[in-house]
Amino acid sequence: MTKRFAMMLVALAMLAIGGCTTVSPEFGQRDIDALAAEIRGLGPNIDPREADRAARIAYTYSRQLTQEYGITDPPLIHNAKVHSGERERGLCNHWAEDMHRRLSQENFRTLSVLRAISPRSPFRIIHHTAVVSPRGGTIYDGVVLDPWRNGGALHWQKTRADDRYDWRPRPEVLKEMLAAKRAREAARTR
Repeated sequence: MTKRFAMMLVALAMLAIGGCTTVSPEFGQRDIDALAAEIRGLGPNIDPREADRAARIAYTYSRQLTQEYGITDPPLIHNAKVHSGERERGLCNHWAEDMHRRLSQENFRTLSVLRAISPRSPFRIIHHTAVVSPRGGTIYDGVVLDPWRNGGALHWQKTRADDRYDWRPRPEVLKEMLAAKRAREAARTR
């Protein structure tokens, strides 16, 4: 029991340290170009202009959402403000939903805009993100676009390379969560 308690303290300390970092959402053309190159590299059929547009929007919209959400704190602190009613939006699912909606407005021909969820684990809270992939691809073929992680500064990398989270397709995780909720409710009525 003592070992388990110690592990929980270590996990809480890691969350606290991770939750106390914040990054300014500033970026430059080099950042946009690097993301565009990563998106172009997802496949030979990616339209370079679409990759450039997606990258520019991902960065500029992350900055816009930072302002709209009133982000002034690290992600976990901002989450607490949303849950307490001090802020209206800014949870990771809000970032993912808004980024997905904005990029989808572009009606890309060679890119798909998807959603992914990393389910809750003993050391992580549930996390949501948007993913851009080649048209018809899966989240595993794409690039994670995660501005929540760094308090508004866009984090991006190939989904399979992101070992911080266990990304899975959103519909799959939602189905599991619904089944678990129904099982809990059924257990309560017994």
